[in-house]
Amino acid sequence: MDQAEILLDAEERMDKAVHVFQGQLQGIRTGRATPGLVDSIRVDYYGSPTPLKQMANVSVPEPQQILIRPFDAQMVGEIAKAIQASDMGLAPNTDGRVVRLNIPPLSTERRRQLVSRVKELAEEARISIRNIRRDANKHADQSEKDKVMGEDERDDTKDQIQELTKKFEGKVNSMADAKEKDVMDE
Repeated sequence: MDQAEILLDAEERMDKAVHVFQGQLQGIRTGRATPGLVDSIRVDYYGSPTPLKQMANVSVPEPQQILIRPFDAQMVGEIAKAIQASDMGLAPNTDGRVVRLNIPPLSTERRRQLVSRVKELAEEARISIRNIRRDANKHADQSEKDKVMGEDERDDTKDQIQELTKKFEGKVNSMADAKEKDVMDE
């Protein structure tokens, strides 16, 4: 692999790690209702676990309520079961056609738990980015051994990989800080 391939691969993989982290943050509840809260829920749809957003329209008619309108009205009961089985701690209300989730305000203790979860997820994302850095550095070393690049080019590649690592860790840190502030301010 030459320098450009190594850097491009590392950057793409680090970007994916940040996107995964961003998706995980959407599933963490703040005091407000957002459709992202139910994105991770999978419903048993005729024997196969299906993401909720693929089988229902999820909207937020009020700041403290999520409205789930299934495309197949027969799935209301299954959706309610899946929500109860999830670790969200929300009780679904159904009227036969739609499922309503009322989002209660968060207690101070629950806010602290959510902030610690955000910190855990951020650390996992940073570890993932560092693992990608390690792999890219190994590729650079191997390319130097294989005479694809010289020693100076390898060192330059490693410096650029470190800059990418700092950039993406900074993104993770700023996203985590924003989410922590969001959870504590509500």
